[in-house]
Amino acid sequence: MSIRDWIRTIPDYPKPGIQFRDLTPLFRDPAAFGEAVEALVVPFAGQGIELVAGIEARGFILGAVVAQRLAAGFVPLRKPGKLPFRTLSESYELEYGSDRIEIHADAVTGGAQVLLVDDLIATGGTALAALRLLERAGGQVRGCAFLVDLPDLGGSRRLAAAGQRVHCLCAFAGE
Repeated sequence: MSIRDWIRTIPDYPKPGIQFRDLTPLFRDPAAFGEAVEALVVPFAGQGIELVAGIEARGFILGAVVAQRLAAGFVPLRKPGKLPFRTLSESYELEYGSDRIEIHADAVTGGAQVLLVDDLIATGGTALAALRLLERAGGQVRGCAFLVDLPDLGGSRRLAAAGQRVHCLCAFAGE
C-alpha cells in the first residue's frame, strides 16, 4: 500500500466543505508509520540537519521521530501560552483572523541547520510563520517535510517561492 492509502478522508469535518485528512490509521500501523518516517528522513539524511522543528500538534508526532532518525535535536513550535520559558513568537493570517506560534527563545542557536516537519501543508500560512520564527531564532532552515500536500491551496508553492526545499510524501489534488 502507498502512504496515501493509509490516510482516511472525513468529509465535512470540522465544517461543511472541508475534506479532513485523518492520519491516525497511518500512525496506528507500525510498518506504515515506519515507512512514512523513513520516506521523510531519506532526502535529508547526511545533510547536516542539527534540529528538527515540529509544528503543533501532529508535527510533534512526526518531527520527534524524524529527529531521532537524523540524530538531531527536536524543537516544538507551539500555540501561544503553552511554553514555560521565555519565548519568541510569530503571527500569521488565517482565512478568518490571525494566529501565532511560539518557540523557546533559546531553542535554536548559532546558525543551526533546521528541518521543518508537519503532517500537512495547505495554504502555507503556519509553515511560513514557522520559517520566519526559526530564522529569527538563529536557525537556517534547510527544508520542509510533510506527509500530505494539498496543492490546490498553494502552500508548497509558497514555501518553494520563499526559497525552501519542500518534500511531501503524497498529494490530494482536486479532492
